[in-house]
Amino acid sequence: MTRKPWELPFLAEPEEVAGLRRLLRLQLRLWGLSDVADAAEVCVSELVANVIRHVGVGTPSTLVVEMNGTCLRVALRDPDTQALPSLLSAGPNDESGRGLVMLDAVSERWGVILGAESKLVWCDLATPLSSPDGHVNDPKVSKGEACLTLYLGDAASLGEGRIRTAFQQKAAIGLIADLLYWLRAHGCDPDEALDLAQVRFEAELSQVG
Repeated sequence: MTRKPWELPFLAEPEEVAGLRRLLRLQLRLWGLSDVADAAEVCVSELVANVIRHVGVGTPSTLVVEMNGTCLRVALRDPDTQALPSLLSAGPNDESGRGLVMLDAVSERWGVILGAESKLVWCDLATPLSSPDGHVNDPKVSKGEACLTLYLGDAASLGEGRIRTAFQQKAAIGLIADLLYWLRAHGCDPDEALDLAQVRFEAELSQVG
């Protein structure tokens, strides 16, 4: 799986946070990283809140999501190079100061990259990946990969990157079609099997999400 970095410009306003969280969760589901979605949403909420509190409501900002090795990096870019975040000790009755404490708690590490006209506050979240472009070690995914490898035979090693993924997707569709022919040949209803498989897939996916 190729996980290309993506950026989303927005204005740092409280009403934007919910939308940013939803888009991030959707992106992580597409990347197969739903397991870290909760922590990533915490990071987004606290990073945006920090900009609103210390830079100002309506500040033009950019959400940046990318892989940093096997870690997921969630970052926020804003134009203020003076207001630098710092980790403070907040008491239980304090109304502020806990944001970066939460960021520090859910992430492996976090930091700031200063540019000439902007700063980027980032946090890295641990994932179960063994490589940046690998898939999560899910038994269902592994079984699917094994079936696809057998189906492709010697062609399983053809291509790389996005070309390889597109080739494998085409092969997976061919495998599904062949299985439907198999079901039909054995007196089963292919449409019913597809419907049941889709219902099962969506139910299991919603549990993961």
